[in-house]
Amino acid sequence: MSKITIKLKFPILMVVSACIRISAQDNAEITKKDSLFYEMNQVTVTATRYAESIIEVPYAVTIKTKDDFNNIKGLGLDEILSGVPGVLSQSRHGSQDVRIVIRGFGARGSGDRSNSGTSRGIRILVDGIPETEPDGRTSFDQIDLTLAQNIEVLRSNVSAMWGNASGGIINISSIPQFTSDFIEVNIFTGSFGFQKFAAKAGTNLENGQIFGSVSQSYFDGWREHSSSKRGVINLGLISNLSLETRLKILLSGATNLFRIPGPLTDSQFTANPKMGNPIYVQRDERRYNRLGKIGLTLEHVFDESNSIQSMVYLNPKYLQRSERGTFRDFTRFHFGGNFIYQNHTSLSEAITNVAIGGIDEAYQDGAILFYSLSPTNSRGNILSTNKREGANNFGAFFHDEVIISNKVSILIGGRYDNITYYSEDFLNPEYGLKKKTFEKFIPKAAVSYRFTPTHSIYANVSGGIEVPAGNETDPSGTFGQDTVYLLNPLLDAIRSTTYEVGTKQILVFNSDIIQSLNYEMALYHIQITNDIIPYSGGRFYFTAGKTERSGLEFGASAQLKHGLSLRGSLTYSTNKYVSYVVDSVHYGSPDKFADYSNNKAAGIPNFFYGTGLTYSPDFLNEIFVSLELNGVGKYFVDDANKIEVPAYNLINLSFGLSKILRITDSFGLRFFININNLTGEKYAASAFINPDLIAGQPVYLEPGLPRSINASISFHFD
Repeated sequence: MSKITIKLKFPILMVVSACIRISAQDNAEITKKDSLFYEMNQVTVTATRYAESIIEVPYAVTIKTKDDFNNIKGLGLDEILSGVPGVLSQSRHGSQDVRIVIRGFGARGSGDRSNSGTSRGIRILVDGIPETEPDGRTSFDQIDLTLAQNIEVLRSNVSAMWGNASGGIINISSIPQFTSDFIEVNIFTGSFGFQKFAAKAGTNLENGQIFGSVSQSYFDGWREHSSSKRGVINLGLISNLSLETRLKILLSGATNLFRIPGPLTDSQFTANPKMGNPIYVQRDERRYNRLGKIGLTLEHVFDESNSIQSMVYLNPKYLQRSERGTFRDFTRFHFGGNFIYQNHTSLSEAITNVAIGGIDEAYQDGAILFYSLSPTNSRGNILSTNKREGANNFGAFFHDEVIISNKVSILIGGRYDNITYYSEDFLNPEYGLKKKTFEKFIPKAAVSYRFTPTHSIYANVSGGIEVPAGNETDPSGTFGQDTVYLLNPLLDAIRSTTYEVGTKQILVFNSDIIQSLNYEMALYHIQITNDIIPYSGGRFYFTAGKTERSGLEFGASAQLKHGLSLRGSLTYSTNKYVSYVVDSVHYGSPDKFADYSNNKAAGIPNFFYGTGLTYSPDFLNEIFVSLELNGVGKYFVDDANKIEVPAYNLINLSFGLSKILRITDSFGLRFFININNLTGEKYAASAFINPDLIAGQPVYLEPGLPRSINASISFHFD
């Protein structure tokens, strides 16, 4: 194994395809292929827990690089994920609060109960440090895409690698890749009071690099009561302590205040989508989060066959919110780490074995205080709740891959996970300290075959586990206040099995029309037991018996002659409850039941897509014009399949410089202007799942951002 190097140096989008063989090409095309193969080998995927060429990875993976971030305002993950097949990403209010669903995982993370600004079921990492808490919730406070370097999106179920809440992995790196000292400054402005400043810098040391970034954004919001402001700062040091050892130190902090406009009824949405939910506005529902993070990673290479990596982190949080008629203070300390051993062994000239083993530990604990709301919607004088909530997630995993003739890879692995919740109510000490533990061994197996260095097929089967998030373990009010049900007895862990086949390929043509074509395709079938379902807008949760999801994902990009490029993604899936009976005692109607078997799963559209066309001819000196069309099909938001969110299609237009325009040898600039929702379509960007009924009307629609214009200019010094 080579010495440690900085990964993901050159951008490339890898895609999957049906098994198409490439016939012999002329010498010019062979040269192109050689160049392409070299470039591809620089692209490694680290979300699989060790660096591996993307063509070898037997999972559905998409990589977005810094070039993909150049023409977005960088507020929410939806801006970059909308073109990834299999990923539904919807901005709830036009800022950083995003609903993310990967193959149905994460669909329940939209409702009234502590779901604003967070997601479920998807594990998110930033620079190798989990943003996802031990209970599976992820907040977006410290994620700013303007400061990102690249993103890996692994859509396959990877619980056997990462444990709880791993219906998919979003692995973000903010570590800049540079060889010479640099400073980059970005200034943004846009509709509805959007203003943003961001800066990045890096310098080389004798045996390493130091780098930092900062951003500050303001958004008045387009709906009543939807303003936000956020500041993020990052600082990092990479030091090569020796030829074999590297130390990485990362620090970050964020402050994030955003107001929540809330959902609307259909009649309110039709009459005035700009209005805020009257109750949310009256109570000034909001989140004010302050967070810090420090992480240390040590990597050591013993020899060409053996290496280790160890990481520790601390993530303190102070969270305040006005929520459901109370003022709430959360003090949380999230800390943990991991240890990974890796061995590469050549068993023969044709056979190589890669073995990995490791442990993960994550623990979060802290005090929760609920107060009355004051007349000004601040902290009141009456303390109604004083409790402690904690969660511990321990995991041990192994992975063994046999590579034959650099063409066939056979992989097996597994992971043991133990997740324990702690709850203690200090105002009601008769409860005592309550615990609830979920544990499971999760296996995986995969195989891939590489026809050529640019073409592979793969298949995998993997188990999955996702435990209820902390707030989801609160009991239903139907059980009353007793000492038995301090933690929800209705819930068990989601258990799933995913079957997947797919293929990846890059085609190079010697044609007057098309130069290259990248495409990907994946087919999956997921069987789920104990799917967690929110009710009453997420005020309590229980589990469906069994659900099934099957889908097709396709993505492609083509580079044409004369500066034209095309890209597109398509997802089609069926998602249904196989066995699901609801006991209506939780609605005050004992001895009555509702059978939702064979109904469509709530919150998951069958169909969504994204397409784009970019024109950037050589004679325009890197000036580009880009047109995008994105669409989401209709879907139900209730298990009874009576409340539906309509389909929508959005057109976006962008114009700017695709590369840095050099003014001098050490100074350059870029700019872009984009118009989102060009036609001004009125649409519901997101919706509450199994929503409340007010006067017989469901309150569930979150209106999407209307036509908006954003512009940015960036200055580069090196």
